[in-house]
Amino acid sequence: MPTDDIKISFISKETYNCPVCDNSFNREELRSGRIIAGAITDELHRLYEPSAKYGVIYPLAYQATVCPECWFASMEKDFQNLPEKAIEKAKDHTQKRMQNVRLIFPSTDFTKPRDLINGAASFYLVLSCYDYYTKEFSPTIKQAIAAIRAGWMLDRINDKYPGFHYDWLAVLFKKKSQFLYSDAILKEQSGKETLSGIKNFGPDTDKNYAYEGALYLSGLLKLKYGQRERLEERIESLQDSKRTIAKMFGLGKSSKSKPGPLLENARELYDQIKKELNETDD
Repeated sequence: MPTDDIKISFISKETYNCPVCDNSFNREELRSGRIIAGAITDELHRLYEPSAKYGVIYPLAYQATVCPECWFASMEKDFQNLPEKAIEKAKDHTQKRMQNVRLIFPSTDFTKPRDLINGAASFYLVLSCYDYYTKEFSPTIKQAIAAIRAGWMLDRINDKYPGFHYDWLAVLFKKKSQFLYSDAILKEQSGKETLSGIKNFGPDTDKNYAYEGALYLSGLLKLKYGQRERLEERIESLQDSKRTIAKMFGLGKSSKSKPGPLLENARELYDQIKKELNETDD
């Protein structure tokens, strides 16, 4: 286990001014060379191995920018670009924002170093605060990413503190992410909301799987967390995902621009969807 004198993070010299409450603060950043990359999950989430020197580190915990005073939060590049017409609304929601977070994460405190709890809470806040942004910022896809990251953080919390229903909360956030990914893609296809406001689709921090990654995740999350009560709607949704994944195969076989692991996962997802649909061939 790391000792207190071994620092895994530092306080950045860059000062942020909160657009909501005008508080000035400095972000906590993860020091380089502290993490050991492990396996990647089917949800494109990178796992990390514990280090003998630094212990267990969760890089995602440091990603969201959160004002420690009013808890307004967003992705780093959008933080100081909140549309002016939304500032008063965000300010009016300050106490509600804090209360909602504390219902799930009572010990949240953004004046202290980031940990699993603060990390998960930060993405919950990002998910909430992108309601204040206009369509030019591509808020829906960013909310989808925030929701799945919150789910991953809750998975890790459940590993550390089993028996407190964090696994249930993780699934809840992933279901929310599934809806948001599907909604973002539909909005982009219909012209209601552009995706040009996001440069890195993630969904994790180590690779950018681009638009194809979003299409894959939309299909995967539908399969794993999509509704099961209305069978006809589920079948239609999965068939749509299967067609989309099939198009990815056609593009991916000869394309070097798409990461290999994504194509491997997509092929496996395609087979899983076919299995649930009881299809043996096309």
